[in-house]
Formats: sequence, structure tokens, C-alpha cells
Amino acid sequence: MSALLWLLVALPLGVGAALAAAGRRVDRQAPVLGGAAALATLGLAIAAAAARPETGAALFAGMRAGLAVDGLSAVLVVTVAAVTTAVLVFAAGEFGPDENRGRFFGLMLVFAAAMLVTVTATTLPLLLMAWEAMGAASWALIGHWWRQPERVRAADVAFLTTRTADLGLYLAAGAALAGGVGSLSLDALPHVSGPWLHLVAAGAVAAALGKSAQLPFSFWLSRAMQGPSPVSALLHSATMVAAGAYLLLRLNPLLAATGWAGPLVAWTGAGTALALGVVAVAQNDLKQLLAASTSAQIGFMVMAAGTGGIAAGTTQLVAHAATKSGLFLAAGAWLTALGTKRLPALRGAARRYRLVGGAFVVGALTLAGLPPLSLWAAKDEVLASARADSTGLYAVGLAAAAVAAVYSVKAVHHVTRPLPANAETRYDTERRGTRRTARTTPAPLLALTLAAAGLGVLALPGPASWLKRLAGAPHEPSPQPWELGLSAGVAFAAAGLAWWWSARPAPAPRAARGWAREWLYLGRAAQAVVVRPVLGLARALAVFDDRVVDGAVRRVAACGLAAAGLARRLDDGGIDGVVRAVASGARELGRRARRPQTGLLHQYYAQAAVGFAVLVMIILLVR
Repeated sequence: MSALLWLLVALPLGVGAALAAAGRRVDRQAPVLGGAAALATLGLAIAAAAARPETGAALFAGMRAGLAVDGLSAVLVVTVAAVTTAVLVFAAGEFGPDENRGRFFGLMLVFAAAMLVTVTATTLPLLLMAWEAMGAASWALIGHWWRQPERVRAADVAFLTTRTADLGLYLAAGAALAGGVGSLSLDALPHVSGPWLHLVAAGAVAAALGKSAQLPFSFWLSRAMQGPSPVSALLHSATMVAAGAYLLLRLNPLLAATGWAGPLVAWTGAGTALALGVVAVAQNDLKQLLAASTSAQIGFMVMAAGTGGIAAGTTQLVAHAATKSGLFLAAGAWLTALGTKRLPALRGAARRYRLVGGAFVVGALTLAGLPPLSLWAAKDEVLASARADSTGLYAVGLAAAAVAAVYSVKAVHHVTRPLPANAETRYDTERRGTRRTARTTPAPLLALTLAAAGLGVLALPGPASWLKRLAGAPHEPSPQPWELGLSAGVAFAAAGLAWWWSARPAPAPRAARGWAREWLYLGRAAQAVVVRPVLGLARALAVFDDRVVDGAVRRVAACGLAAAGLARRLDDGGIDGVVRAVASGARELGRRARRPQTGLLHQYYAQAAVGFAVLVMIILLVR
């Protein structure tokens, strides 16, 4: 069985790496190979979910790289593989021959493999590796059209924001080691000793909230919409942003062990669901509306994780994955056909392209939480868990559900209105549209729409009990009949009000509308609080380095050169002068010593006599 689990990861990773490395050389074959690999991965995921394999390998001293498919990860591996398959089938018709399809499909498979490792990892080191690979692949996919600087900057913002939050996992790993958990097993993290437990929880919570685009990190998801629509459909529905919520669901015992992490996570999720729902209402760009709604819907999963609603959060995650991926694919189909994603320009788009329009309407009504569609039932499971924890939390969640109905119906109202006479003049704001949908659009769109509508069965008493046992939380609270009725009434009332009011100006001050449309100015706040101080500090350190450190080095070098010059002058004028004087004196003595050497014998006798006389005189004088 362990071979099945390794193959589940190795197949998309190997095929994806090969396609990405081959690039344009496999442009023609990439869609077929990518789709076939995704379909095979889906088959392996279903087999793994049924067999529940577990495996591992030695990684470091005392640590293992563990993989396992348990109840929670069984649901996730099938969800990730299914959405990946649908998105890659859709993407086969979205990219023309001028696109690097080999790199695109390869990176999508590599990303999916990283997500599969993330949801099956049982040890923190392997989770960290997959987490990093997922972040790097997402950066490359968001910036797929790298020749356009704005898209590259958007990819950089998304990567750096999530990467900053990801440092929390390194903090958690270090604190776990310091707290005595040498194996870094996820199941052992709640048993970290002393204050290290709180550092582990803080690091894991920061990483999860950053990856899931929760407050205050939500702004990166707005920038990530610069990527291709299939990227948004995969990364921002069932995989990347869901990874943080999954991690919090997986680490629920750790949150409960601290006493503070659970309430913090729950209120952060509730606040994000409400605040980003308001942001979604203010958007006039369809992908921006869907992006803000993603943060809001993930907020319900995070709220469930904070209140111990593991099965409820899982149900919300699966239903949202199918719903949101289908909506992103519909938005991508319209963007390709009409060249725009502006809501005013998409007026009548659902009438012009009826299949895409029908799928979009069903997905949007599911997102609105209207019964009997899946997110209505899933959201009630989350709200039941919240009510068991705090009445205030339940009230905020119910308000967020009402806002969800408003932004969903707003989108439906725009795309279903009668097609205007001057519709053609509104199109092509992003690029030149093809005025048709690809042949690969209907099948994945219909499959995801049916799943979005029908997954509500997971909240029925029988399937809900089964899912709770599967997730290891058989005693989770279920919604009471009055809760189901209340949430349905709130959703219908909010939807009706939104439909009636959609043709009118928003009843809010212009400043408030601008504040919401700009994603609460979270990006500007990050620039002011983090980016500018860091860049200012970097510039100050650069000046210090240039003027002080490098200046000191240059001064030491100048002093060395001056000392060398002085030594050279001393050597040339002093030592060399003495040597030359000695040599000159020796030469002079030599010349004088040669003069008596005449070769005449009588002169030698005379010199000897004179010398003898001088010697006698010296002796006599000395005595």
C-alpha cells in the first residue's frame, strides 16, 4: 500500500517536472499529457482514500518524512485531484499556440503534487518542503505571462506576502525541537512542553492565516488575480488558499491545547468572512469579486477550525472548492470570449453564452448559501459549531452569510440582464476576445456545477454523521431545524434585497465604497507598516555600509598605501643610499689599493722600507 501513496505524489510531480523542463518542445502534447496525468492521479487518489495507506522514510537523525491518508486527508486528496483534473481539461482549450503550454501544464501538476504532499504529510519537515514548493509554483503560475511587468509584480506581492507568513512554520519547527518533540510529528505538537507550545501555535497560525488570505494578509489574493483564470480556479479554490484552512483543521488539538489560539483563529475567520464579504460587494471586476469572496468563504473554514468543527470545516472546504473553481472557470470562459471581466461590460453574458451562464448562475446561487444547494448546508454546519462556542461568533457568521448572498446575487444580476444594443463596444477591455468558448469548456464546467449543487448531501444527517466519524469528530454539534430555517430565511432575504437594489446606487458613502473597493487599503497599510520601513532600513544600512564599513576599509587601504610609499622612500633614499655609499667607498679603496701595484721590484723594496720604518717609529713611540 505504501507504493500507492508514493505513486500518488510521484506521478503528477514527475510528469509535471518533465513537461515544465521540456517547455515549448511539448506544446502540442502538453494538454493531453497533463490531462491524462491528472486523471490518473484522480484514480490513485480515490484508491488511496479507500485503502488509507501510510508510509515514511528516514529524513534526518531522529526524524522521518511521513505520509498517510487518514479520514481528513482522504477527503482532501480526492478533492484536490478532482479539481486539478477539471481545471486542466478546461485549460486545454484556453491557451493558443503562442503560449508555453508545456511550462504551464507542468507547473500546474507540480503545484498539485505539492498540495497532495501537504495534505498527507504527518511530519513538519515534509510539510515545510511541500509548503515551500507550493509557494514557488504559485509564484511562477501567477506570473505566467512574465513579459507583462504588472503581472510579475503581482506574483511578487503574492509570493512575498505568503512567504513572510510562512516563516511562522520555521518558528514552529524550532520551538517544537526546543520543547522536546524531536520527531516533529504533527500529532506530537500539542504535547510540546512549557512556553514553547505557544510559540509553536503562534507560528502555525501565522503561516495558515497568511496562506489562506485571512486578515490582515488578504490583499495578496487581489493581486493574484493577474494570473490566468485556470490558475485562479485551482490555486484559489481547492488548493493554495485552502491549504491554510486545512492546516488549522489538522492542528485543531494544538489550538485547543493553548487556550488562546482557538478563539483567535475563530474570530479572525469570522471577521474575514464579514469584512471581505463587504469588499466583494463593492467590486466591479468579476475576478476581484470572486477573489474577495474566496477570502470570505475560507473565513468560514477558519472559524470552524477555531471552534473545533473539523467535519464542518471539511464540508465547507469541499463544497467551496467545487463551487469556486466552477465560477472561476466561467469567468475565464467569458474573459476569453469577450475579452473583459468587468461586471458592467458582462451584462447579458449569461444570455449570450447560455451553458456558461447557466453554470455560473447555479454556482453563484450556491455561493449565496441558498437552500438546498451545498454551501447552505455546509455553512449551517459551521454556524452550528460556532453557536456551540459563542453566540457572538454565531451572529457574526450569520451576518457574513447574509453578505455572501448579496455579492453572489450582485454578480448574477449583472450577467443575466438583457444584452444591451451596444454590447460590443464594452468588450475587449483586457484583451481581444475570441467571441466563442472553447470546446473543452462544457465538460469540466458542468461537472463542477453538479458537484457544487449536490455536495450539500454531506450535511444530511446520515452523510454528516459518516463524515464526522471519518474526520475523527463524531460528537460535533449539528444544526437544529430552527438554525436551518433561520439561515435560509436570512439568505433569501439578503438575496431578494440585493436583487431589488442592484439597479440602484449603493447606499453607502463614497469614501466607504472606495475603502471596500480597495480591499480595506490592506495593501497600502502593508506598504506603510512593513515595506517602506524595511526598505528605509535597507537604504540606511546600505549608506552605513558604503560610508562607514566600506569607508573604514578604504581608509585602512589608503593608510597602507601611504605607509608603503613612506617605506619605499626610506628604502630608496636611506638604505639604498647607505649601500651605495659603502659600495662607492669600497670602489675608491680598491682604486687606491691598485696604485702601488706597479710591477717594478725596486718600488716594492722602497715601499717595504718605508713601511718598516713607520712600524719602528710606532713601536718606539708606543713604548
